[in-house]
Amino acid sequence: MTSFWHNPNIHPFSEHQRRLQTLQEFFKANNTPLVVSEGYDVVSYFRAVVGHENERCQYCFRLRLTATASAAKERGFEAFTTTLLISPYQNQELLKQIGEEIAQREGLRFISEDMRPCYGDSRRISQELDLYRQKYCGCIYSEWEGFSQKKR
Repeated sequence: MTSFWHNPNIHPFSEHQRRLQTLQEFFKANNTPLVVSEGYDVVSYFRAVVGHENERCQYCFRLRLTATASAAKERGFEAFTTTLLISPYQNQELLKQIGEEIAQREGLRFISEDMRPCYGDSRRISQELDLYRQKYCGCIYSEWEGFSQKKR
C-alpha cells in the first residue's frame, strides 16, 4: 500500500505543514511509502470552489480525488481510495459518486468501503500514539464555520 498526500484545501499553510509533518513522521516510523504532491497549491483549491462556497465539498473532493487518481495511474496502480471515507462528517454518497466517476474516466477502480464504523477506533488510536488531530476539515470555510458556531 502506498499513500498519497494532496491537500491544497488546508488553510493556513502552517496547518497544512503540521498535518503533513505528522503524517510523514508516522509513515517513516512504520516504514510505509508516502507520496507527497508537489508544492502547496492553495490557489487551485480557491479556483475550484470560488462561487460555489455552499457546495464546496464536491469541488474539493473532485480536485483531490482527480490528483489521487492521476498519481495512482502514473505509478501503475489499479485502484485508489481516500481517508475521507472514515469521516462521519463527510458526504459519503457524494464521495463515492465522484470517486467512481473519476475512476471510470481514468480506467481505475475506486475503493469506496464505508469506514465510518472505524471512526471511534481511529480517534482512540491516534490519541494513544499522540498524533496531532485537527478540529476542522482543513479549508478556511470550515474553520470559519466552526469559529462562528463557537461564538454563538
